[in-house]
Amino acid sequence: MRIADVSEFYAEKGGGVRTYVHQKLEAGAALGHEVVVIAPGPEDRHEDKLGGRIVWIKGPPMPLDPRYHVLWNERAVHAALDAIQPDVVEGSSPWSGGWFAARWRGPAKKAFIFHQDPVAVYPQTLLGRLVGNARVDALFTPYWAYLRALARRFDRTIVAGQWLAERLAGRGIDNALAVPFGIDKARFSPRHADPRVKARWLAECGLGDAPAHETPLWVAISRFHPEKRLGTLLDAFARARKARPMGLVIFGQGPLEAWVRRRARAIPGVHVAGFVADRELVATTLASADGFLHGSAAETYGLVVAEAICSGLPLVVPDVGGAADLAADAYAETYPAGDAAACAQAMQRLLARPRELLKSAALECAQHRIGTMHDHFAALFAAYQRL
Repeated sequence: MRIADVSEFYAEKGGGVRTYVHQKLEAGAALGHEVVVIAPGPEDRHEDKLGGRIVWIKGPPMPLDPRYHVLWNERAVHAALDAIQPDVVEGSSPWSGGWFAARWRGPAKKAFIFHQDPVAVYPQTLLGRLVGNARVDALFTPYWAYLRALARRFDRTIVAGQWLAERLAGRGIDNALAVPFGIDKARFSPRHADPRVKARWLAECGLGDAPAHETPLWVAISRFHPEKRLGTLLDAFARARKARPMGLVIFGQGPLEAWVRRRARAIPGVHVAGFVADRELVATTLASADGFLHGSAAETYGLVVAEAICSGLPLVVPDVGGAADLAADAYAETYPAGDAAACAQAMQRLLARPRELLKSAALECAQHRIGTMHDHFAALFAAYQRL
């Protein structure tokens, strides 16, 4: 097949979208498909990339982040699609890119890619604890009507988790198909456990004198962004550590980094590692720690949660969202999203359970429920072939 991805938020120096698009280009070439990405950029040009192609369409830079450009020229997008003549067109955002793909009059099948729920990310994060998530959804009835109108223009809506497919079905979007993401399962494995790494992080947490084999180490990996609820995790850790010495190391970066570091300095046992480019160190840390702590209730899949599971690391996660979809009683404890007291209690419950049984159950999940990104793209392209 020839697949055209109208990718509104792809940029040469971008983050997660860039990573996903590059993986798709490589997977398409490996599986015998041609993937062509249509993206906004500083100039009109074509580029061969990783076995596929990028068609750049000139657009103005985004005011808040000049790495990205605005996809505004619908006529140019349609001209590019006319030239490409794809078998499948992907609309990879619910904004202009989605509508540009939907309104193209070519004969291709169309897939709406819905990898983020804006209502869960922002309004439910800010208001859910006050008025309830159902009430927030009701307040955003016009948005759901907008999304239904867009999704009806596509043959399929692709999401990364079954929970999100069910959520969309509850809002009247009945063409959603879950195609779960995957991870690098060779990198994230309990084989990488190293007690010296655990001892190092405990020392960074100010617990260098504590016996490492008796002192729990928690790990959190997150963008420093409101939807990730790092304040909930820090408050929960502050409560839980009163019962026994323990450490928490936090990996990540983002707009709230100054606030996170300031808040963490007030809590003994917390070390903010920030952004760590060494993925091997991150994998070894996950395999060497005692528990994974997570706050976001708005993720569509939960890649870092899957990485923790494949490392044999048990979880404490919210009871909704992509993280909850991956959790199971055998290796996880859940708590109401945003509730620091309940999160602290879940941490204590997890630490009271036999570590080896938790690890064994996590690895059973890793074997049967978590795939690789090759698995993800093979399933995605197979779904397109069925269309």
